[in-house]
Amino acid sequence: MSVKNKFNNPFSSMKHKNFRYYWLGMCVSLIGTWMQNIAQPWLAYSLTKSPFLLSLVGTLQFTPILFFSLFAGAMIDKFPKKRILLYTQSASLIITLLLALLVWTEQIQYWHILTMSFALGVVNTLDMPSRQSFVIELVGKEDLMNAIALNSMAFNTARIIGPAIAGLIMGYFGIAFCFFLNAISFAAVLCSLLLIKPRPIQTSSIQTKSSQKHSPKKTNLWGEIKEGLVYIYHQETIFNTLVVVAIVGMFATNFNVLVPVFAKEILAQNETGFGLLMSFVGFGSLLGALAIATFNQSGPKKSVLYLGPFVVGAFLIITGFTNLFLLTGISLAVAGFFFITFISSANSTLQLHASNEYRGRVMSVYTLAFVGATPLGNLYAGMFTEHFNARIGFTACGVAIMLLMLLRLGYKRKQKP
Repeated sequence: MSVKNKFNNPFSSMKHKNFRYYWLGMCVSLIGTWMQNIAQPWLAYSLTKSPFLLSLVGTLQFTPILFFSLFAGAMIDKFPKKRILLYTQSASLIITLLLALLVWTEQIQYWHILTMSFALGVVNTLDMPSRQSFVIELVGKEDLMNAIALNSMAFNTARIIGPAIAGLIMGYFGIAFCFFLNAISFAAVLCSLLLIKPRPIQTSSIQTKSSQKHSPKKTNLWGEIKEGLVYIYHQETIFNTLVVVAIVGMFATNFNVLVPVFAKEILAQNETGFGLLMSFVGFGSLLGALAIATFNQSGPKKSVLYLGPFVVGAFLIITGFTNLFLLTGISLAVAGFFFITFISSANSTLQLHASNEYRGRVMSVYTLAFVGATPLGNLYAGMFTEHFNARIGFTACGVAIMLLMLLRLGYKRKQKP
């Protein structure tokens, strides 16, 4: 194989003007989002001193996705995704600004955080699958995997920069500034969306046959949800990918519950140390996204989909046994690397195999499996951390991933004739 075939241009999707507008806007907004992702759990833990009450914040933020994602998918397939995103990003700006004002005026209470988290969760129920399924309208199918990888790079660059800035701002200026800056950052996305003109998507021959077999009928909302679920169930690749995404989504995304407690109670760190540990996760994830963009532009690899979760689980367990700040950071970075290579591959697999008329519903179920499972994972991690400690919390999450993946692979092998 030639060097040219091995190494792809990691920025090939940037040739699309629409995607450039979208990507630059998201870069700004994501830094603000990660500042809030650091400030919010630290604020909740400072107010309550309880890992379990901290886990409830994440639980309430992701619960709407758990219950309403299927309805959101049916709606997304009916309306232009750009219009949906304009509404959801505007709503997120308003909610975040209200939270910032409560913190700034020192009126903030724990129930305020729960309420705002739930409100953002409702908005994200529409926003997340819309963003996921919007990318293909910006770049087409030929550059889809590269665009997904670049979105992951933006997300994880922000995951490095945002927590580091948040840690410094919380330490020197106060938590309220993190929320104010996040509210302002939503304006960047709104400006980029106004400049975008989405393009129609060509349907492949494989997807055409699939669409003919499971063609949507004019029916009510429940009927459309059922059609989407039947379609997913009969697409083996899509169904199997979603099962693994649910496992990883439930147990590998509890950093917002585990890391603040681990930083404070095990490593004796302050806000800045907590922010830096979260930046390690982002740095590893950024390298994983860059690897996907450079080496896997030809398509997702099955080995990544099924081996990646085992590596993530192993390094969550290793993190639980670390005692030094640097070793904890390195272990989190490795977990982040394999986590993002897995989730980018899973995202690409679903979008490349989903037909156009079902893509919104497929990606809403992806959001349900990946993010909607997070409330259960947050409670799981929070209970282990509350009753034992953060070491046991990390270990319990890693063990759960590995055991469930072994059961899943064993079941698949048993099903083969």
